[in-house]
Amino acid sequence: MPLARFSQGVVSSGTSEIKRIDINGIAMCLRNGSKENMASVEEKFRTLGIANAPGQEVRQRSADVTHHRQGEMIAGDLVDFSHGDVDAFPPPPGSFERFAEAVEIGGRQAYTEYRGSASIRAEVARDLADFTGAPVQSDLGIIITPGTQGALFLAIAATVGDGDKVAIVQPDYFANRKLVEFFGGEIVPVALDYLGAEKDAGLNLAQLRAAFEAGARTFLFSNPNNPTGAVYSATEITAIAVLAKEFGVTIIADQLYSRLRYGNKDYTHIRAAGLPEEQVVTIMGPSKTESLSGYRLGIAFGSPAIIERMEKLQAIVSLRAAGYNQAVLQTWFREPDGWMNERSIQHQAIRDDLVAIFRAAGLPTRLPQAGSYLFPTLPALAVTLEEFVKLLRLQANVIVTAGTEFGPHPNSIRLNFSQDRKAAVSAAHRIVQMVQIYKA
Repeated sequence: MPLARFSQGVVSSGTSEIKRIDINGIAMCLRNGSKENMASVEEKFRTLGIANAPGQEVRQRSADVTHHRQGEMIAGDLVDFSHGDVDAFPPPPGSFERFAEAVEIGGRQAYTEYRGSASIRAEVARDLADFTGAPVQSDLGIIITPGTQGALFLAIAATVGDGDKVAIVQPDYFANRKLVEFFGGEIVPVALDYLGAEKDAGLNLAQLRAAFEAGARTFLFSNPNNPTGAVYSATEITAIAVLAKEFGVTIIADQLYSRLRYGNKDYTHIRAAGLPEEQVVTIMGPSKTESLSGYRLGIAFGSPAIIERMEKLQAIVSLRAAGYNQAVLQTWFREPDGWMNERSIQHQAIRDDLVAIFRAAGLPTRLPQAGSYLFPTLPALAVTLEEFVKLLRLQANVIVTAGTEFGPHPNSIRLNFSQDRKAAVSAAHRIVQMVQIYKA
């Protein structure tokens, strides 16, 4: 039936009114909705602040803190503890050669499946199965991503939606919280008593159970813990698996540093702790311990359903990990005999030097059991932590990451000690000097 009249918000046919429409009301709702959506988007990106994130410190405005400066400049070469030094610890031999060979292959290597080259996935899957103690499906259960950061983004996007509760350890990797909030999730914090524990990482299992009872159906954690270097004991990993199985929780485990362990430290992989495969996604890669960060390679493996979601998202985000770079994974787990052991010995020596310096200065610091991170606790300061971190860079030529990036830790700083040993020791002494200058 044709519409005869559309005026003053009334739609009618002949003398019969069909529907009353508040045109002004609709326009107002659309305008308000647009404003609310804009505010929501702006808020999302406000929580992703990167000024204090690793590698971004050089973009900070020096003028913000110059009026707080006390004492003289402390001389010393720049040491950037926000990330590892790949010049001090170069990649394994043969990595560039594999990249060059992939370039020679050309298009077949450049345009792989979105989840990565099938032949490379098969090789990596065998190595990861041997390393973690549980089988990996090379066809359905593994994806190659642009760095482990890419894997983390995809894994969280594949499991967390608006209003979903996610259990997150505090302290833990800085991106965990930001990504969960970005995708609309609700964080349920679980404390890690890293300074009070010795044999364990210090996870509060009672809080973890409470988080699951409160409805958290995803648990996100790094092992070894970033930023403290604590390794979860077999008892803790088993307890996590039991709780996850009881409540049907999906585990996303970041095991980026699980190869770099000290003193033959025992390590239990969560995926080999009795959980069904569909409940676990593990993230690893060669960017840190193996110094292959420049190739931006990450691996996620485990639940086929989640891996499939990750591939669908990767297909519209980045298509695939860079095709030529994927070939470098063929050097992973295939380093020369003794190479990994020597790398661990070298890092342990730097770890011991720095821990001794900080402890002697009265800065509580956990001795890392794996990885290359230190998380010393500072005394009360006359400036804020953010100001101190900026002053440390400007006055002492040392870059660190503020502890607030890893949770509510306003009195801590994180250092990646994968550095030249002599330079790292010098920089640690300068940090202590700065603490003494700005101590409240």
